[in-house]
Amino acid sequence: MAERVKKILDACLEILVMVVVGILVLDVLWQVFSRYVLRNPSKWTEELAIFLLIWVALLGAAVATGRGAHLGIDYFVQKLPRRDQIGVEIFIFLCIVLFAFFVMIVGGAELVRMTLRLQQKSPALGVQMGYVYLAVPISGFFMLLYSGIGLYERAVQFFKKSEQRTNGLASEEK
Repeated sequence: MAERVKKILDACLEILVMVVVGILVLDVLWQVFSRYVLRNPSKWTEELAIFLLIWVALLGAAVATGRGAHLGIDYFVQKLPRRDQIGVEIFIFLCIVLFAFFVMIVGGAELVRMTLRLQQKSPALGVQMGYVYLAVPISGFFMLLYSGIGLYERAVQFFKKSEQRTNGLASEEK
């Protein structure tokens, strides 16, 4: 059941990222067309492109976390024994969980709250900046969720292997 929910969540998040990238491409194409063909550059397209790029980058980071494709020093980790590799992965996921919660969710929510309270608006589009900054806590939530799942899976592997080794030694002693 949990695996099915994760697959649906993955698909929805990936579709959202693809839609935002599609809108970003159309926006940039319109900017180029209006600037070089119409000789009258659009005033709002650059700002929209920046906002869409923020959302794509942050949601894309959440997708990458869900796929386990986050940045890492795999070369050195692959040289370790499998049990140590799992331990390093647990540490990495724990760091991501802490960062996603404290910096992205808590800090991002405070940033959104503050900018909405101050009613800060973008110059060209007149959009409340708090809505643009919502990308931070939303992607932080997904990163926290995916990292929590990864942390749980690695912890199960880690303790399963030590349990198997303990059982193996106990059966050898008999």
